[in-house]
Amino acid sequence: MRNALTILWPSFLVAGVLEMLVFSAVQPGDVRGFGDALAQMSPIGVYTLAFFSFWLIAAVGIALALGLAAQSRDLDARGDGR
Repeated sequence: MRNALTILWPSFLVAGVLEMLVFSAVQPGDVRGFGDALAQMSPIGVYTLAFFSFWLIAAVGIALALGLAAQSRDLDARGDGR
């Protein structure tokens, strides 16, 4: 549970910042993709889809970073890493 929160909370914050940055420059109606399915969505739907996409991408990045850091600590503990 603690590992999940270690990944999900920072990625939530990153997703919020990315959401603000992206949509301060781009209007939801201007976003195109998925065969114009996004153009037919409400602005709230576009914001929501973008937020969860950013959250997922950030969570994967943080999980990979934590996994690599743990692997590095294991190598250092065994004396295999330099």
